[in-house]
Formats: sequence, structure tokens, C-alpha cells
Amino acid sequence: MMVKNLLCILFSLSVLHAIAQEEIMHNRTTFFIRSFLEPTDPSQKPMVEGQQLFSSVVVHRFYSERQFESAWIQDDTVLRELAYEMRYEIKQAKFDGLQPDDYHLLAIDGLFSKYEMARSSGLALPAIELAALDLLLSDAFVMLASHLYHGKVEPEQLRTVWNIQRSNPDLKIDQRLYFAIDNGSIRRALQELYPTFTIYRPMREGLRRLYDHLDRFQTEKMTTWKELKTPKSIKLGDSHSIIPEVIQRLSFWGYLQEDFEDSGKEYTAAIEEAIKKLQVKFGMDPDGIIGQGTLYALNQDPGSLIRKASVNLERLRWLPDSLKEGELIVVNTANFQLDFIQKKDTILSSRVIVGRSFHSTPQFSAMMSYLVFSPTWTVPPSILRQEVIPGMRKDPQYMANKRMRLLTFSGEEVPVNSVDWSKISAAGFPYMVRQDPGDHNSLGLVKFMFPNKHHVYIHDTPARSLFAREDRALSYGCIRIQKPFELAKLLLQNNPRWTDEQIRSAMRQSREQVVNLDRKIPVVILYLTYWTNPNDQMVYRNDIYKRDEEIYLALIQKR
Repeated sequence: MMVKNLLCILFSLSVLHAIAQEEIMHNRTTFFIRSFLEPTDPSQKPMVEGQQLFSSVVVHRFYSERQFESAWIQDDTVLRELAYEMRYEIKQAKFDGLQPDDYHLLAIDGLFSKYEMARSSGLALPAIELAALDLLLSDAFVMLASHLYHGKVEPEQLRTVWNIQRSNPDLKIDQRLYFAIDNGSIRRALQELYPTFTIYRPMREGLRRLYDHLDRFQTEKMTTWKELKTPKSIKLGDSHSIIPEVIQRLSFWGYLQEDFEDSGKEYTAAIEEAIKKLQVKFGMDPDGIIGQGTLYALNQDPGSLIRKASVNLERLRWLPDSLKEGELIVVNTANFQLDFIQKKDTILSSRVIVGRSFHSTPQFSAMMSYLVFSPTWTVPPSILRQEVIPGMRKDPQYMANKRMRLLTFSGEEVPVNSVDWSKISAAGFPYMVRQDPGDHNSLGLVKFMFPNKHHVYIHDTPARSLFAREDRALSYGCIRIQKPFELAKLLLQNNPRWTDEQIRSAMRQSREQVVNLDRKIPVVILYLTYWTNPNDQMVYRNDIYKRDEEIYLALIQKR
């Protein structure tokens, strides 16, 4: 009896083994896909061809819902055209400022080569390698889709503060992958995840052109693009040893005509016109003088501009989609400019002054809710320490000349001459210093308030001449605007009471007047050092706060 039972058991096992073998033969890639996704050690992420699946949870869900059938392979032996399209899109990721190697490109290319060699010999690629390729392509799609939508870098982990709340919907990328494969369009599925701002695609195309320039740069033997320096500015008619190198770079970028006559070391009118074009592209006044700002622009080779473009495409991916709707005030601190946007049209542009490098204006968003006409100014501790107290020690009339008053914290005025300023220090300073409204007031005639934890706001300034400067990183962090009246008029345009005359009168009162807005307007303080203008021309700005490098290093860091 026992022998009979043992024979029955052995027969059953042989039948099960035969069934399993038959299942493996008929669904070989399915078997191996499931084997890869169900590792023996649950604490470890699945490994495929030496590659860790970064999105293993999403990929596992995607395959389990399709009974672990392959997505990129037809009839268990033939790569679908979509697989080639996916590999192409991985390679194209560099034009989004991303790293194709982050998406298993090396391993995928290796498996493609094996597949094509096997096909040319009339053979089939082993099922286990087909399954590996299928999984790697799916994982690449999921990760690339996520990076195109959210960005690769986590801005919250950077040293530079980023306080602009990103969009965070559930992308359901596994479903997107299913529909992309079902509809036969990988490219469209990935493009749908681009930032919706109209400048993203032209910026991406600009980066593609920069890679073309890089190829030319490397083949034309211009890799000795050394840093140009000169202690004195170079003007029309001057001669200088760097002029031949300047000519070479202007010719490389197409600023000089092909029939340009080489002038040796002389700075001619033709070179000056080319320099002016370069200056416009880098946000300088086109005066044709080769100074430090122009040298900075001349020293940018294709590689450095690719890094700049990559960083700014990533920044666009961090911005929420909601910013494209309705009214919006945008300040690009790297461009020293404020734009008031209504229904995607820019209705006001104004030069601004932003924080110095050691008082850099932060990146954040907030809602503008009110403005203050004829504001007073309570001097912050840093300026008390650096300016007011030293000023009073040198000149007892310092505060009187600036229309400043000394107040207790309860608001009572204290005679300035009752204080021994030689013994006063900023630490534990027992008073407030407040400046009265007027033309002399450091906040000017109006301030625009969007409450935030950084205590940054937009305001007028009596120092109007500073707006003529190219480098306008001059404040303590707040934003000074060249066109305060025009901004106030737009903010109050829905209230017929606020005529031009009323606004101008309110700006010149002896007391503050707070005016609440009839709607709240988003204000976004951002930092872009590369973008494209409405003519799809690439423009660049100096990285005044040295923020680009940290982002670029995070972008190229291997996952």
C-alpha cells in the first residue's frame, strides 16, 4: 500500500513538473518576469542584469495586472517597435537636462545588441534576457515619466531654500504605461508629462541646439577655450591681445558674418556689433564695451551653457501647474525683473533690485493681499548694527537728516540726544528706530505685501538711479520696483475709486494707509538663469547667487 501511494505521489510530481515545463515553454518571458519581480529576499529590490529596479512597486503592479505578460515583446521572441521607441526616448532625455544612464541605457543597449546579433544569426535571444529587457524598459519608462513631471532632484534637500509648493497628484504611471503601449505611442505619453509652461519645449529645443554646438566644438578643436581676462575694459579702436580669441568665439556662435575680415588685435566696429548681440543675449546693456560682464559671456563654452540649460529645465519641473492660470506676479531675481501676468499675457514688466549675494532674495511663493501707501519703515536689527548706530556715533544729526525717530517698544518717542550712542550696541538695543513716510523713506512711497516667513516684500525706493545698473543685486533681500505706481494701478484696477490722481495722492501722505486688495494674487519669486524669449531665442543670465552648481551636481549624480 505504501509503495502504491509513493508511486502515486511520484507520478503526480512528474505530471506537475511536466505541466510547469510546458507552461515555461509556452510563456517563457512571463515565467522569468515573475521570477525577477519575486526575489527570494523580500527586503531587497529586484535586480535585473545587475540593475536595480528603482520603481519596483509600480512595475510589479503593472505586470501583475497583466498576468506578468511581456509589454515590449511580441510572440515571446520579437521586440516590438515600441521597444525601439522607448530606447530612443531614453537617449533623448539628455535634451530635458536628464541623464540617459539613469534609465538603464547601458544594460538596455547591451541587450539590444545581443538581440540583434541573435536575429542576424537566425536565433532567438534567451527568454530570461528578453524578460530582463522587458522589465528594464518598463522601469525606465516609469522613472523617466516621474522625472519629467516632478523633476529628478528634490529641491527640499538642497542648501538653497525652495518654498514653492509643487504639484503632487497621483500620476498612476503604471496606467500611463499601459495606455502608452496599448495606443502605440511612447513619445506622446512622455511629452504629456512635460511642464505645461509654454517656454519648456522651446527651452528643450534650445538645449538640443547646444548639444549640436558641443559636437561642433569638439570636432573643430576648440577645446582650448581658456578663460579670458583683462583688468581694463576694451573699447572701440583699442588693441588687445585677447581680440583674436574674442573673434574666434564670436565666429563660433555665429555673431560674426562668414565674410568677416580679420583685424588682428584691433577692436573694430564689426566686432563691436557682434559683441552687442552677445550682450543682449546675456541681459547686458549693449554698449559694445568688453568689461567683466562681457568677458563672463565670452567665457561660456557649449558645455557650461548645457549645464545652465539643464538646471533651469529642472527648475521648471518643480513649479506647480496652477501658476499658469489667472493673475500672477513673477519676479526672476537672476533677471532683476518683475512681470505682472494676466491670462498668460504680460501686462507689466519692471526692473527690480534684489538682495545682495550675502542677503540673497529667497525662492518662494505667497499671496499678495494688500498694499501700504506712504509707509513708515521700522529699521531691522542688521541695518541698526551696520548703519544707524555707526551713523549716530559719527554724526548726531544722522537720524534727523533721514527723518528717523527713536521709539520704545510701546510706541513712545525717545529724544535721540538722551542716548549715549558711544555705549550703545545692536545686541540688546532697547529701542525701535522708525522712519517717517516721504520721499526720503527707504521703502519709497508704497509697499506691496504678500505675507511670508521670509519677511520679504516689494517696495518703492528713493534710490532711483540704481535701476540703471546692470547688476542690481543691491538690497537686503526685499525687492525694490522701478514702476511702483503702475503696479499699484493694476492691483486696484477693479475699484473705480482708485483713480490715477487718488493713487498719486495716497503715495504722498504724512501717514500710512493700508489698502486691502479685492482678490489675492499669487506672487512667485524664482531664479532662472536660462530661458527662451518669445522669438524662441536662447537667453542667459549670470548665476548671481551661485545656485546652479548644486542643482547640476544633483542632476548628474548616479541613481
